[in-house]
Amino acid sequence: MSSPPETEPGTKRDEDDLADYDLPFFQRLVIHFWGMLLGLITRLTDVLLLLWHPRLLRPYWGIWLAERLRSPYRARRTFEVVRALKATGQRFRELIYGETPLMSALWVFKRAGMGPGSRLVDLGAGRGRVLIAARWLGAEALGIELIGEHVALMAKRLQPAGIALVEGDATRADLRDATHVFTNWLALTPETKARVVERFRECRPGTRFITVTHPIESEDFLRLSRHRMLFTWGFETVWLHEYRPSG
Repeated sequence: MSSPPETEPGTKRDEDDLADYDLPFFQRLVIHFWGMLLGLITRLTDVLLLLWHPRLLRPYWGIWLAERLRSPYRARRTFEVVRALKATGQRFRELIYGETPLMSALWVFKRAGMGPGSRLVDLGAGRGRVLIAARWLGAEALGIELIGEHVALMAKRLQPAGIALVEGDATRADLRDATHVFTNWLALTPETKARVVERFRECRPGTRFITVTHPIESEDFLRLSRHRMLFTWGFETVWLHEYRPSG
C-alpha cells in the first residue's frame, strides 16, 4: 500500500497538523497583556543598569527594535517554527516566549560566580537579553536558539558587543567549554528536559547551571541554592546547581 502524498503548505491537512502546535486564544491574550505590563517595568530597570555600561545600550535597543518590528514568536504558527519543532521532537508550548530582565540575570549570575574568564551558554536564548547580562559582568556569552529566523534578526545586533547567537538545538549543543549554563525550561516537556540533562553531562566538573522553574532532577548535579526572581511573565523559582560527577 503506497503512502499518502505529501501536501503543499496551506492545504487542509497541513493546517490540521499545524493546529496541534497552537495555543488557546484566551491564554495567548492573557499572556500578551500581562507581558506588556511587566515589560514596561523591567525595561526601565534594564536601561538604568545599562547606564553603567553604555557600550551595551546600542545592542540592547537594537534587539528590542528588531523584536518590535518582526518576531517569529508572535505568529500563531509559521511553517519554519513547525518544521523546527518536528525536527527536535518538541511542542509549540515549549516555545512560549518570555525574557529574563537584566536585574534578575545579574543577581543570580553573581551568586553563580560569573565574571571575567567565565563563559555562559544560554540554551533557548531568544533575542539575547541574558547574554547582555553576562557581558555586563565581563563574561563570554554564547546563545543557542532553535528558530533560524530569530537568529538572523538578532545575531548581527549582538555581535558588536562580543556576543554570539547561533542557530541550534539545546539537546545537541556543545557545552564542553561552558563554565555556566542558563536554561529557562518553564514549558519544556519531561522528555525534552531529559535530553537536555544528558547534554549537561558533557560539561566539565564544576560547571554551574541555572535553571528556571524546576531544578535538575538528576544525580551528579548538586543544588547550591534556590531563589525567587522576576521575569517578564511574573515571578519564578530559579535553581543554581554545580556539576559534580560521581564516576
